[in-house]
Amino acid sequence: MTHFPATTSTPAVQLAAQFDALHTARARSTLAARLYATAMGDDYPKEVAASSSCDWPLLGLLAARLRLRPGQILVDAGCGTGGVGLWLARALAARLHGFDVSPVAVAQATARSSRFIPAGRAAFRVASLNDTGLPDRSAHGAVCVDALALAADRTAAVRELGRILAPGARLVLTRSLRQGAEPVWEEQARAAGLVVEHVDERPAEPAMWARLYRLWIDHADELQRELGDDQAQNMLREAHRMLPALPGRRAVLLTLRRPLAEPAAPEAADTMTRPASAGGHATSERTLQ
Repeated sequence: MTHFPATTSTPAVQLAAQFDALHTARARSTLAARLYATAMGDDYPKEVAASSSCDWPLLGLLAARLRLRPGQILVDAGCGTGGVGLWLARALAARLHGFDVSPVAVAQATARSSRFIPAGRAAFRVASLNDTGLPDRSAHGAVCVDALALAADRTAAVRELGRILAPGARLVLTRSLRQGAEPVWEEQARAAGLVVEHVDERPAEPAMWARLYRLWIDHADELQRELGDDQAQNMLREAHRMLPALPGRRAVLLTLRRPLAEPAAPEAADTMTRPASAGGHATSERTLQ
């Protein structure tokens, strides 16, 4: 994720303003997209045009892990300008509900939805990872690509995303770890009533970010001319800060699943422990998670 100086009174409003500025600036220029394409090479999904680590291998893996049936509801959490969710909704014949903290991103996602799927199959709204505003157990699948680091409380965000999953539904999200860090996704999944179904390694992801950050540094003057001084400086600060953290970084795609049956609640008068109900075992132009 790109980091910005504080400009507004609350973290939520500040975050929305920061990303509004980013998406507004990038809509005026193709330079950022061209640098992503250069960094990813043949793995760059041009139509998606995401400001994230989303490449062709990740799109294929997301589709495979979701296991959606036609007509089911997919949620794109932290959708940005909508490319990832729209591509998946078209590929899987799903209905899409996307949300993001940035009203500008939501407007851009809404405007481009007709390029991917028929009218009425996608809806985008302003909301946060910690407060989606979506109904309980309403989603048959959810994705969160390089956005969890934006949550004020990641455990609470995973719990909120778990809340909206129907029984048997999956949440598929990108996560990363600094060298030597221990993963906490088992604990976060458990707190949300979910189980870890798959942990797919993404060994090429750190090198992609390294190439992209070096491209930003090499094209500093162009970034300033085309995106403006504020956005260029934000990108350069991110590049210089993140490059030293990339060696040894572990990037994964987590698939978390809500069990088909919930564990039986213990009764206060019981003197014996009831067995839990059986359930299936089912976690950035963003900061390290």
